[in-house]
Amino acid sequence: MGLIVAVLLPTLAGAQSFPQKSIRLIVPFAPGGSTDLVARMLAERMGPLLGQTLVVENRGGAGGTLGAEMVAKAAPDGYTLLMGTVSTHGASPAIYRKIPYDPVRDFQPVTNIMSVPSVFVVHPKLAAKTMRDFIAMGKAAPGKLTFASPGIGSLGHANVENFAHLAGIQLLHVPYKGAGPALNDALAGQVDALTDNLPSALPHIQAGRLRPLALLSPQRSALLPDVPTYRELGFEDMAEGGWFGLLAPAGTPMAVVHRLREVAHRAMEEPSFRAQAEKIGGVSMANTPDEFAQQIKAALARYQRVARVANIQPE
Repeated sequence: MGLIVAVLLPTLAGAQSFPQKSIRLIVPFAPGGSTDLVARMLAERMGPLLGQTLVVENRGGAGGTLGAEMVAKAAPDGYTLLMGTVSTHGASPAIYRKIPYDPVRDFQPVTNIMSVPSVFVVHPKLAAKTMRDFIAMGKAAPGKLTFASPGIGSLGHANVENFAHLAGIQLLHVPYKGAGPALNDALAGQVDALTDNLPSALPHIQAGRLRPLALLSPQRSALLPDVPTYRELGFEDMAEGGWFGLLAPAGTPMAVVHRLREVAHRAMEEPSFRAQAEKIGGVSMANTPDEFAQQIKAALARYQRVARVANIQPE
């Protein structure tokens, strides 16, 4: 018993004094996107609560895998964290055959932060007013309706392929080199449909340049209260949509992990954080490390099935 106490005391003492220096929060995508926004929202509020600065570093490239790899190989001491996503810990590992990290073995989940809905939109010239209309059109003319994505194997590609499989329709995929070009051609009517993060699509929806048909989200958004979720439409296997969560390298002491989780949850309860989240349609997904780990495993299983059924072949 004495030996156990002797071993635990340094660990507990270390957690209580953590952190002693600034913490790096790696965003595996370019500045300005949803992942970057959520990371900066969190870092701004966690820093004062921890008594140290959380420095956000953007390390984009290879669909988020470069930044994720950096954290996977970092020292497991709590001073290098990742703002992981359903891309880095779901779609990309499931779709790409060679990836420089294991999304389960190489990371210690801390807590999920939030889900930001993605929205399935069509160009107003399309006759479909509802998702049921769109599905009917797809069944009447297999392979005729087109949809844009940021690229082959991207989350946007995988999500629409998943929907098409569940709906029993065939759509023609038009891949682009990034979300921006895909959105531009959707706005121009060069493609019929697109799934995009709500914050970037919302201004065009409000202006009438795009028509929303369904949300990939746990619940309806106050920003688009009349738009149903995929689950409401009967597509349970579309799950909760995109999420952004805090992860540490595998082997990080659990006392440090729980300290980070506690402070992250306190930061998320701050009125300014909640108000900012509401503006982008964010839904809190605060949970425990074990619950977050289960979400990651579920995302991997889902996108492995999607890749297999849709025969997605990355470039």
